[in-house]
Amino acid sequence: MLYHSIGQYQGKTKDSALALAEFAEFWGATNDEHWANVLPKRQEFIDGWRHLINAPEGTLTTSENVTASLYSLIGALPEKYLKGKRVLVAADCFPSLHFMLSGISERFGFSLDTVPMRQGASWVEDEDMLASWGPDVGLALLTWVSSTSSHKIDLEPLVAHGRKMGSLIGVDITQAAGLLPFDVMAPEIDFTVSTSLKWLCGTPGAGILHVASDLTLECEPGLRGWFSQPDPFSWELDKFEYAPDSRRFDHGTPGIVANIASLPALKWHAEQNREELVAHNRNLTSQIIDVIDDLKLNLCTPRSASNRGGSIMVKLPPEMPAAHVLNTLKTNHIYADARGQTLRLSPGFVTTSDGIKALHQSLEAV
Repeated sequence: MLYHSIGQYQGKTKDSALALAEFAEFWGATNDEHWANVLPKRQEFIDGWRHLINAPEGTLTTSENVTASLYSLIGALPEKYLKGKRVLVAADCFPSLHFMLSGISERFGFSLDTVPMRQGASWVEDEDMLASWGPDVGLALLTWVSSTSSHKIDLEPLVAHGRKMGSLIGVDITQAAGLLPFDVMAPEIDFTVSTSLKWLCGTPGAGILHVASDLTLECEPGLRGWFSQPDPFSWELDKFEYAPDSRRFDHGTPGIVANIASLPALKWHAEQNREELVAHNRNLTSQIIDVIDDLKLNLCTPRSASNRGGSIMVKLPPEMPAAHVLNTLKTNHIYADARGQTLRLSPGFVTTSDGIKALHQSLEAV
């Protein structure tokens, strides 16, 4: 039940081993075809992600993780977007992004405005984001699904309001990409960050950055290198120019191994019936909520399936230390994790109803 962290599918071990073995053959060959063999694999990864989120051609590139993606975008923006303005985030955003934004706010001349949760709440309400979102917000980073509550925002009214305010709008889709459908064009947003972990069952280091075409042409990334150019193999020192598309967000030699290792998962996912994947998750999460209710534990995830991602979060009482609960579950071959006293349960493609029954028995024993 760890799909909020690392996802699995039947055959993943074999698929990953074959992909990495193929890379080893390419890269260990005594010829001059190394780049000719691996660069198309990277493009295949990019195209797989473009198809997944309906990103137009030339608007998506690879990154190591969501933090690097966001920093790359912010460091590339013209001064007019951020200097003297607010950057708006919710208190239940991914902490890594908040750590980074708070650390660079002075350097880039913006103030970071973190919308708090209401007293006793587990997530930030959309209404509170809207109330804090004025015309002085240069950029709003929206968390599609929270990693601590599985609350899913209602994206359309938030984006519509942001357009009226004249703000740049970015969305972190990490916690539901590969499970719930997402379209960067409906509603149209300015940028997207994500990883290939979790529901996409990929590997660490295989992040993505999507930036709308018009905004891309305004951006001049400070972190640039030979892959930022139209022709990476042009090495004339006084003739550097940015590529006209998302490649300008590339810089030095890309970490292609993570893309290659994640390709089998992307291909597997593309072959699945997505409605069936969601239905399977909804069935199991509903069963988990029944377990939580039966044991009178504190649910901190929205009950309505339309308002949540694929996870169920439970606030454990003080007399049930999270470490002890996790060890008990692990003894029974049930794998989950916790953030503080919040137990995170994310049933996915290899999770079964029998697993939920075992979860019930283990929690009841605790």
